[in-house]
Amino acid sequence: MKASTFLFGLTTGLLGSAAAVLLTTPQSGKELRSTLKTGKNIVNEQVKDLSHHVTNIKNSINNIKSEVKVAVPAVLEDTKSSISVWQEETAPIQQHLQQEISSLQSSVEEIQQQINAFQNRKAKKESNN
Repeated sequence: MKASTFLFGLTTGLLGSAAAVLLTTPQSGKELRSTLKTGKNIVNEQVKDLSHHVTNIKNSINNIKSEVKVAVPAVLEDTKSSISVWQEETAPIQQHLQQEISSLQSSVEEIQQQINAFQNRKAKKESNN
């Protein structure tokens, strides 16, 4: 919703409700003019305050957008840099772990072969007996 549309609707609503209240209240002509003038002044002040608040909000949004345009690329670059450093620092550890895994796999294969050889010898002994 555009701010101008919102303000127009708000102003129209305020003026309409103020007019309805003032015109349905029994008063003399002088009192009615005075009440209308006071009501007009109050509405004008409220519109000025609202306009001021809307301007402040717009400025805040523009400031945030400007800060985000600067901050997000910097954060992304820092993140990329941190990831690169982490990868460089962990590369030797990763290689060592891969060597350990290969060594463990070789050990498991040796153990499996020894178990198979033992089972074969045991089966031969049992078949000879």
